[in-house]
Amino acid sequence: MNNEPSAMNETKWDPKIIAFLCTWCSYAGADLAGVSRFQYPPNIRIVKVPCSGRISANLILDALKSGADGVLVSGCHPGDCHYISGNYYARRRFALLKNFLEFVGIEPGRVNFSWVSASEGEQFAGLVSEVTETVRALGPATRLVKKID
Repeated sequence: MNNEPSAMNETKWDPKIIAFLCTWCSYAGADLAGVSRFQYPPNIRIVKVPCSGRISANLILDALKSGADGVLVSGCHPGDCHYISGNYYARRRFALLKNFLEFVGIEPGRVNFSWVSASEGEQFAGLVSEVTETVRALGPATRLVKKID
């Protein structure tokens, strides 16, 4: 058995993922996944927001600076937003943020955007599993993270 610290850390490390979910669709989809007992990784922390259009780039960057290894933003499908165009704003902001993150050297797989409706609990569980595995493959986040001595 290999007792090197790095080998031990790799097997124990679980990514910390923050998920910003729209109240009307994606959060309801997460709730459906829970009540339907669909299995997904427990290392995701859900933040309920009124609309995915309210998620700013600063909020995502703050999550990464605060130690999150990955961020998921999920909202209503196009055309289903309760605030008419909030999900379109979110998609536009996300596209710009992805380009910025690549420019500053942050792997594109750390920040994810998706559409999940209230009736898609199984899809939500699959999405969380997929995002978790993508972030796990990237390893712990090192850029933007505040180091506390």
